[in-house]
Amino acid sequence: MSSSETSTDPAIPQALQDDKTLPGVVYALNIAGLVTGGLTSVVGVALAYVSRKGAPEWLQSHYLFQIRTFWLSLLFGLIGGLLSFVGVGVLVLLALGAWIAVRSIMGLSWLLKGQAYPTPNNWMI
Repeated sequence: MSSSETSTDPAIPQALQDDKTLPGVVYALNIAGLVTGGLTSVVGVALAYVSRKGAPEWLQSHYLFQIRTFWLSLLFGLIGGLLSFVGVGVLVLLALGAWIAVRSIMGLSWLLKGQAYPTPNNWMI
């Protein structure tokens, strides 16, 4: 669904209907979270929660995708952390980092095209 196919909400100014800045910042914060140990991801998920209610439907799909990415990465980060005591957790954490990077880059790609994320509820990409 492209931005021209989405319905507009008259309560939201047209300039904000197509504003990709905030979701782009959230994707960047998720990617930066790979270096900061997830601290910027916490800020990103807070921004996504606050911004999704007033956003048009196509941007809501991105916020939902970002929120799910955060919670799933937290879950698997905890699992990887616990398993690191037996050695296999390091592999889980490396795979998790790659998963976060790929999801964030894919989401950013859809965002820059001005399209809703097609499958925001999926666990994978």
